[in-house]
Amino acid sequence: MENNNTSEVRAEDGGDDKAAKEQAKAQAEQKKLDESGELVAYPRSVAFIISNEFCERFNYYGMRTILVLYLTNKLGYNEETSTVLFHVFTMLVYIFPLIGALIADGWLGKYKTILYLSMVYSLGALIVSFGAIPLSAMPTKAVTIVGLTLIAMGTGGIKPCVSAFGGDQFVLPQQAVQLAKFFSLFYFAINAGSMISTTVTPILRADVHCFGETDCFSLAFGVPAILMIVSVVIFVAGKRRYQINAPAGNMIFGVSQCLMDAFKGWLKLRKTAPMPSFLDYARPTVGAKMVHETKSLARILILYLPFPIFWALFDQQGSRWTFQATRMDGQVLGYQIKPDQMQVVNPLLILAFIPLFDYIIYPLLAKIGLRRPLQKLTVGLLLAALGFFLSAGLEMKMEQAASGALPNDPHTAHLRLYNGMPCRYEFISDVSPRTSAPDASSRSIDPLDMWSDLSLVVREPADYTFTAQDPAGKCAKIQGRLHLRPGKATSYFLADNGLHEFQDGLDSVPNINSPPQLRALINTPTDEGPIMLKGPGDWLHPLSLDSRNLSQLHRVVVGYGEVAINGKRAASFQPQNGGLYSLLVNGDAALGYDYKLLEVVAPNAVSMLWQLPQIVAMTAAEIMFSVTGLEFSFTQAPKSMKSVLQACWLLSVAIGNMIVVVIAEFKLASSQSGEFALFACLMLVDMVLFLWLARNYQYKDQSQEAEIDDDLDKSVGVGVGKPQASDITSNHKAGSPRLAGGMYYEPGYGSYRNNAYDNDFSEA
Repeated sequence: MENNNTSEVRAEDGGDDKAAKEQAKAQAEQKKLDESGELVAYPRSVAFIISNEFCERFNYYGMRTILVLYLTNKLGYNEETSTVLFHVFTMLVYIFPLIGALIADGWLGKYKTILYLSMVYSLGALIVSFGAIPLSAMPTKAVTIVGLTLIAMGTGGIKPCVSAFGGDQFVLPQQAVQLAKFFSLFYFAINAGSMISTTVTPILRADVHCFGETDCFSLAFGVPAILMIVSVVIFVAGKRRYQINAPAGNMIFGVSQCLMDAFKGWLKLRKTAPMPSFLDYARPTVGAKMVHETKSLARILILYLPFPIFWALFDQQGSRWTFQATRMDGQVLGYQIKPDQMQVVNPLLILAFIPLFDYIIYPLLAKIGLRRPLQKLTVGLLLAALGFFLSAGLEMKMEQAASGALPNDPHTAHLRLYNGMPCRYEFISDVSPRTSAPDASSRSIDPLDMWSDLSLVVREPADYTFTAQDPAGKCAKIQGRLHLRPGKATSYFLADNGLHEFQDGLDSVPNINSPPQLRALINTPTDEGPIMLKGPGDWLHPLSLDSRNLSQLHRVVVGYGEVAINGKRAASFQPQNGGLYSLLVNGDAALGYDYKLLEVVAPNAVSMLWQLPQIVAMTAAEIMFSVTGLEFSFTQAPKSMKSVLQACWLLSVAIGNMIVVVIAEFKLASSQSGEFALFACLMLVDMVLFLWLARNYQYKDQSQEAEIDDDLDKSVGVGVGKPQASDITSNHKAGSPRLAGGMYYEPGYGSYRNNAYDNDFSEA
């Protein structure tokens, strides 16, 4: 036995004889302790594994927290495209665990798989942080995509290996208590890394200035990347202390073989020797136990069908809900919360909710009859729907507050008139008179003021007459035509005794965290200049007097700013983040200048704290669904199928993110609030489907299952040759006791056995 252990270590170490001898010696000592029944020492190697996990999770969640803002603010993608890219990346993260598990169990083993894919992971993190440096010759978008792909390969590939590798360090059953403590520490490291990184990286992004910009995404990506390199160093440093097992094969291959053999047997025997169920046709080749366990797996996987919808909602906390936070006011008690920092609430609530649910919520639910795992899963699905109904309501409130930015209906138009003349004008127009009164279309505009109508019904492009005159007769009469188009915002500036048209130029609703935008509308003599728009510090933007300036929106910074003419201050302003302003200036150098700052679109005053109810609902849903679902899967699945079930669980997350991509790409909702409501309704339909699928599920009796496993284990390998189909049929007719799913107590031959993941535990 000692020689076998040594050979396994050598195979894993790649020829490191010294390390192999030390490890073989340690294993021999451990074996003596086990056989003597003495208390086994707590493995020191787990400290390296837990530290490695903390650094890796810090990198992943830190990078993921700011990713959508980087895609929009730096790479120029719109919110829809950024959402698609974010969820494609997340989908890949949850597809690669299948590949990582196959590599670890069938080829390299867990240690080498973690090591090599962590190097790929680190390279991807460095590429993303390097790509965030503003270099003119760098293809930033391509570099970012390459980096994110490598990160998905790395973090997804090691996901099924790290916790299982930690479990390998313990001797069972002697260290069952220590193993449970390890997974508690492991789970704490995950949440600690997530919580710290989602707090720190938004601060590095927004509050640090680098490369001449007002933010520093390269540093925000770079710090997690350094932590990822540190995680690799820590992992390698503990190599001599690890218990490293050789690859033992993956049960995914066994399930695949069972399905293939069942199909082949069905083609041959469905008429001559029909079986009670489809999988029974594979029993002559893979054995009775493998067939029985695959049937048990299938009964659970049927319940997995509605799960992707839950993940479609859950993972939007990092995309759509972050974009929602950018349109909200983060000022709380003098501190400015970053929109991406709202994601830190989830891990905080998880740590608080786990004991709350265990000791208070679950006992209360048990009193009203909700105590079974599938009932808790249903409540989790309902809470997820509630979270998205709350987000839809919040979005509707913000859409109403921001309705002045753009027409929210394709058959409406916005019209704004700015008076840059020193006189009050009354104007008459045939644009959408509101009533039948004779003076219904007569309106007025004070000097340096604005008149607007944001609900004009315009189904096709049209022209309208316009006449404005000063009742006092001091200013000239102004005439012209107003050109309105459906779904557009058009503005006119009364200046130089004429009517000047320009487009508002808004492509999207401004958000509270974006720099303020300012348009200067200046009516001064043409020979006075130059005109400079000045801001805090060295920020300067020249403004010319030609008509093109009317349609130009200038991004300014928060703080005091001014317009200087011939080097002298003519106007001043002090905008706020997320606002759209028009600064009207008239007069001349001899008589002086008058000005007024008009708020075209006010900064959104909806507090970011209004997201807390939906975050609380979604976190409670996560506790009820994710934790309960993993517990249910682990207890109901056959021992050898736990790794396959974990792979299917992760695959459901990938499919959920793909659903988000499809809905975002095909634009199935006309507004963001409508999209949130659509997801909430899908969740309700999904919950009803889950209730229907789970209506007849019979929970597995653990003691009975153990007896069945013993009987099937004894039956394996009894005979010499493979039984014929007729023999199996005769056994059925003889009245052999039948198990759930059409399984019978009978000998099985050539059974595919695999214990690669007997001690597998998921990250969650």
